[in-house]
Amino acid sequence: MGIGGIGIWQLLIILAIVLLLFGTKKLRNLGGDLGSALRNFKKAVNDEDERKPAAQMKIGGASKKRAKKRKKGASKKRTAKKRANRA
Repeated sequence: MGIGGIGIWQLLIILAIVLLLFGTKKLRNLGGDLGSALRNFKKAVNDEDERKPAAQMKIGGASKKRAKKRKKGASKKRTAKKRANRA
């Protein structure tokens, strides 16, 4: 017994029927198209994974700079208030 109760001979018969119905040329083209589609999909997923951390670093760096600017701005406001209160 083979896969799911189907033996080797049954698989060979199914393969022969598929070859007769579609022909070798169509099956070859189908296999090539499927292979190139999988290759392109893997390439796109890998490219997206490589871009993602770089984008996150830029966002993280920008937010850190903004936080520093906010702190500087807040400290300037505090010193201006202190000076106004002294006078």
